[in-house]
Amino acid sequence: MQQRLPSLLLPPVGFAHRGARGHAPENTLEAFTLALRLGATGLETDAWLTADGEVVLDHDGVVRGRVRRRPIGEVRRAELPPHIPTLQELLATCGHGYHLSIDLKDPATGPRIIAIVREAAPDLLPGLWLCHDWTVVAALRRLDPDVKLVDSTRLTRMKEGPERRAATLRNAGVDAVNLHHTDWTGGLTTLFHRFGRYTLAWDLQFDHVLRNALRMGIDGVFSDWVDRMVDAFQAESIEG
Repeated sequence: MQQRLPSLLLPPVGFAHRGARGHAPENTLEAFTLALRLGATGLETDAWLTADGEVVLDHDGVVRGRVRRRPIGEVRRAELPPHIPTLQELLATCGHGYHLSIDLKDPATGPRIIAIVREAAPDLLPGLWLCHDWTVVAALRRLDPDVKLVDSTRLTRMKEGPERRAATLRNAGVDAVNLHHTDWTGGLTTLFHRFGRYTLAWDLQFDHVLRNALRMGIDGVFSDWVDRMVDAFQAESIEG
């Protein structure tokens, strides 16, 4: 079993991937509210801009019409199916007592997301994690000092090596790195922690995978199955 290593966040964040995706239709208000009821401490979602500038939450970013599929960027908010919520609707429904990780499917959503959260739920800004390639999210640092910026990548894409990447993220004001759970080792989490960068892991769907990641010192995990995630946290007894 993996030796227990410290996290920078105590307790780490348990993100419900696309809401409680394993329990309800993904990226819907039903999934988000259910995830929080089941014990998730964070929500994860994907953001796009509509043709009229609304931030909406959907993974694929396309809408099926009668004849063809249309990108969300070509569709006005009022033309979208009712199950696709706006960011404002998520905040109005779920409040702000949790972490919120948003994958910027359209990089143009970043400034708009920060503005919406600042107006509707300013207390959430320190728990707002905006994810994309580090070169994209680094440009958002000037907009807010508290929002968490995340380099979403894979270990194989760090051609310069993880130590140099960690130094680059620190210098650019990017707070965290998000890798598939199979990329992480205890040594790698320790390396990024040495540079003060948070470590996030995605696609953790089974108890043994979740518990192993938590023992590595991972600061946040993403899972479709909130019940399994909560059970893993309880089994590891990770407390603040």
